[in-house]
Amino acid sequence: MKKLFIITPVKDSIDSTVETMEAIVASRLEMPHRYIVYNDNSTPENTARLHREAARLGVEVVDLAKLTAHPSPNYLFVLRRMQAMALAEDAGLAIVESDVTVRPHTLQGLWEGALAHPDCGIAASVTVDGEGRINYPYEYAKGWEGKTVDCRKHCSFCCSLLTTTLLRTFDFQHLDETKNWFDVTISRESRKAGLVNYLFCNLPVRHRPHASRPWKQLKYKNPILYYWRKWTKGFDKI
Repeated sequence: MKKLFIITPVKDSIDSTVETMEAIVASRLEMPHRYIVYNDNSTPENTARLHREAARLGVEVVDLAKLTAHPSPNYLFVLRRMQAMALAEDAGLAIVESDVTVRPHTLQGLWEGALAHPDCGIAASVTVDGEGRINYPYEYAKGWEGKTVDCRKHCSFCCSLLTTTLLRTFDFQHLDETKNWFDVTISRESRKAGLVNYLFCNLPVRHRPHASRPWKQLKYKNPILYYWRKWTKGFDKI
């Protein structure tokens, strides 16, 4: 990897996105990098605010409504676009979601960790709550604090770096277009290719689960309604 692309997809969750952007801008990064926020059909008011905040921070924003007529979510469009851009520049791709706050050394640490493991497909940060306790979606990692682990379960894209090796190996054009999210599929394809997905429990990031998709809070408050919406409206296909 000669460069790192960093992306944050966002739809309307501007408060949490501002924190995400501020933390990334404040990161101590030694590699050449480019940070892009993908605005996925936020409301006009939120789009305007996102552009104001991004301009204040010097962050690049791409409005997906100008690139595709496909309704939100457009994660697949973004992944395919970024794979092409990354491969053209021999770059890795770091995804930091809009409900995640990185620490100053997080992204540099993932970069160095990936380079230190030539077999790395995905380098992922474990997620923690405001008290520093491992939380969703990595509850299974409790007890691994401070370690770097060969992650045989899927890596979430809360804060993950996809290496150039993985991007060269698996063509995102083969991803299932009926799905909305692709961390499970790409994690599996990485392992199928003989690569190792590393979970860096020594590089935790703060995660506020589903802050970017408030409707998913129903999973905990009213699971019957959550699953009814999920299946009848076709939400959240993984």
